Amino acid sequence: MFYQKLAKIYNSGQSRSIILCGNVYDVFLDEGKFVPLIPYLCNKTNSKGLIQIVYELNGPVRMSPENKSKLKEAWIKWRTGEDSCSLLLRELRKPTKNGEKSTVEKISEDFEENVTESIGNPNLALEFLRQLTICSRKVMNENLLIIIEAADMLLPCGSGDIATLNDRQLQRISIVSDWLGDPEFNNGHDTVLFIAESRSLIHPRVAKLPQILSVEIHAPDTADRKEFLLSSGLLGPRENLDDNQQKELDKIAELTASLSICALQQLVKGAVDGKLSNEDIVDKVEDFIQAQLGEDVIEFKKPTHTLDDCIGFTKLKAFLRDTLIPRMQLKGEGILSGAAVAGPIGGGKTHIFEAVASELNMPVLVLKGIRSQWFGQTDVIFERLKRVLEALDSVLIFVDEADTQFGSLGEGTHETERRLTGKIQGLMSDPKFKGKVYWLLMTARIHLLSPDIRRPGRVGDLIVPVLDPQGDDRKAFLKWALKDVKVQIQDGPVDIDKQLDWLVEYILPKLPEDYSSASFASLKSNLAYKKTFRNKDYLLEEINDFIQPAISQTRKYQTLQALANCTRRSLLPNPDITDEGRQKWELQIRELEARGIK
Repeated sequence: MFYQKLAKIYNSGQSRSIILCGNVYDVFLDEGKFVPLIPYLCNKTNSKGLIQIVYELNGPVRMSPENKSKLKEAWIKWRTGEDSCSLLLRELRKPTKNGEKSTVEKISEDFEENVTESIGNPNLALEFLRQLTICSRKVMNENLLIIIEAADMLLPCGSGDIATLNDRQLQRISIVSDWLGDPEFNNGHDTVLFIAESRSLIHPRVAKLPQILSVEIHAPDTADRKEFLLSSGLLGPRENLDDNQQKELDKIAELTASLSICALQQLVKGAVDGKLSNEDIVDKVEDFIQAQLGEDVIEFKKPTHTLDDCIGFTKLKAFLRDTLIPRMQLKGEGILSGAAVAGPIGGGKTHIFEAVASELNMPVLVLKGIRSQWFGQTDVIFERLKRVLEALDSVLIFVDEADTQFGSLGEGTHETERRLTGKIQGLMSDPKFKGKVYWLLMTARIHLLSPDIRRPGRVGDLIVPVLDPQGDDRKAFLKWALKDVKVQIQDGPVDIDKQLDWLVEYILPKLPEDYSSASFASLKSNLAYKKTFRNKDYLLEEINDFIQPAISQTRKYQTLQALANCTRRSLLPNPDITDEGRQKWELQIRELEARGIK
């Protein structure tokens, strides 16, 4: 629970400026009811000797009437060096001109003006709050707890460059930097809480101050969701629920993992006669996650084909069934948290591993583009993704073209990309995600993935090559491509099934050696257009008319990289390969690179 961490920081005096980030727009359980974050914080911190002050962007600096009187009294005493009663008596003994206000009245009005004029004037509000903490240290016995909402709007990160901010934004950053960097403030007893979805959305001049600590508010856990479901009366009053209804609530609480309480509230309100179908829940979870991360960042994939539907790949499919899938379904020792899948373009990597995803029977999250063109947004997207993954019970992250998503950490790499790659690497090896988050990284350019991602302990535990079909697999692909073709012989068209094996034996030796899975699929599509041929020679003529694209050298390079990076001898074309044989691959790779093939 985030509040325990917040209380620990406050009570120990570890920091006097704290950013609350994460699930800040949700509601939280407080004394039997769910309330927004600021009322929740105000109620939890309501204690003697602590004055709560709240500032919201479109509102005044607000506090309770009792605390307002205390602060005004202290303000007058601080501004004059005397308490207000003594000052008022002295003012009354002095002769004054008609209509002239006393010093106490002027200072009191000044205080009230600062409170009311802070509406729509964040610069004034922040400076006033800073002055209040000085006043507190000088003349007050109580401590201040200042809660500032929408800190990311007050102190926007912009492009990260001071030059891109306007004068008023610069002034706010200057005020807050001076305030939080003041040693007297940090050694005092007043505390400022900034509320923002992400620390990365606050300008780095403030967010990167070493004095500031962050406390993340995580998505509600299963117990929180169940408590909301009980309080909502979805299946009736909690005291009247039978065992079956309790089990149903437990099931709904588990299926709604990653939903905020607000999203769960929408789902419950849309229930018909207190009933929620699994499809309704899954759709809501998917919609919520996509709304959080953006449709251009992720999508949910629901593959319908299985390994039985995949042509060829006999040895690879046996490995996937006997080793990869069982190890990704384990919950104890020996668990496999993911794999990198390498091989030349058009080799069928995505198709066969979508079938793996289907057989694993868990949500499949396709990572499309986690990087953003806007400053700081990549970090925000990553933080949202991490919160989603923490909330889900289990998820398979499917990344196609992984080398373009996660680059290297070299000198020529942009700082944002290096930071993102580093965070993804940390996520892959984080023990708390072991058995929850599984990774399948597809790439034709395995060598461009960061070496830190390819190391053991991450997806380097298993790098699988998907190669062009050979031997019986090649025969199976050609048989699949010719299956619906008819050849005209003797008295009329005859179903190819009666002569398919004969045709395969006739055509197979005449095909180019570098026929890929995609080539066979394209061949099948081309032949389906004509369907019927006068004889086998016309069929062969049609097949020979198809010329492979001029990418053979590139595919050869990608195949060699897949072989060189493979982490299982049993998946290589020749499992008995020696170190000398592997060195020959490296030499071939260098030769192709010398010719500009990469």
